[in-house]
Parts: sequence; C-alpha cells; structure tokens
Amino acid sequence: MSNPLRGEVVRLYKNLLYLGREYPKGTVYFRERLKTAFMKNKDVTDPEKIRKLIDRGEFVIKELEALYFLRKYRAMKKRYYDSEQ
Repeated sequence: MSNPLRGEVVRLYKNLLYLGREYPKGTVYFRERLKTAFMKNKDVTDPEKIRKLIDRGEFVIKELEALYFLRKYRAMKKRYYDSEQ
C-alpha cells in the first residue's frame, strides 16, 4: 500500500538534488543536508503533514532559485558596472 503523495516527494527530492549542484557550499554539503532532512521525515504518514512538508520543500526551491539569480545578477553587475564607479 503506497502513499499517493510518494511521487510528489520523489519529484521534490530530485528537483532539490538537481538545484543543489550549484550550491555555494558545494554539492556534497547540500546533498548531505538534503538527505538528512528527508530521512528525518521519512516516518511521517499523515497526508496533511506530508503536504505541508512538500510545500516547505517547494518554498526552498524558490529560495534557491532566487539565490542563484541574485548570484548571477551580482556577477553581471560586477563585470559591467564596477569599472564606472
């Protein structure tokens, strides 16, 4: 008997793993933290709690994307605008 939210959890894990490749502290650090977070909640069976954890994971995805965009923006700004100051 499988939980219907299992597919969403696996998709979330894969997306976070993919985004963790560019993490500033390194891929290994991110992967260990991600695995720890998912293993900590592996025994949760309540669908409502699982949904809240999935929503939190999607929030983390948005934050990571914002971090990466900000890093790219700062690099571009430094490359093109710092020489004018």
